[in-house]
Amino acid sequence: MTIAQEREDLLAELGGQNRATIGAVLGSGSIAKATERADGTMEATIRIREDAMTWEPGVLIMPHAGILELTIINDDKNTHACLLPSNGDKQFIGLLNHSKGTATLELDGPGCYWYGSPAGNDEGRGLTAAIVVTGEVPPEAKLDRPAQPRP
Repeated sequence: MTIAQEREDLLAELGGQNRATIGAVLGSGSIAKATERADGTMEATIRIREDAMTWEPGVLIMPHAGILELTIINDDKNTHACLLPSNGDKQFIGLLNHSKGTATLELDGPGCYWYGSPAGNDEGRGLTAAIVVTGEVPPEAKLDRPAQPRP
């Protein structure tokens, strides 16, 4: 039996992710890459699957810094929310059960940006994920120090 199947069997025994405070560990979900349009704007869709308490994908990769148009879908029977990072201020999207929302984010530097659902105890139960922006920081943002070894 595989680890994934054991996890699914245990969740089924407990009555699903929403029935127990198990919380998914970030990195155990899927990884997807945002699609880049001709104008450089990126787009992606994230969703909360029914009775899963996880974002799908768990990690969204942006090929470079810039603007991301995000579609957020709540397939769950419960109400959730999405608190997203963006330059200047975070964005909050309320998600009633079986609803959809959109957000336009601007992430102007490489790094790992966390987001989650601050509704109830969603984050404590595992409804957290990350947007990873790849690339190098601009020269003006680099520290004035000797070159460091890269893996």
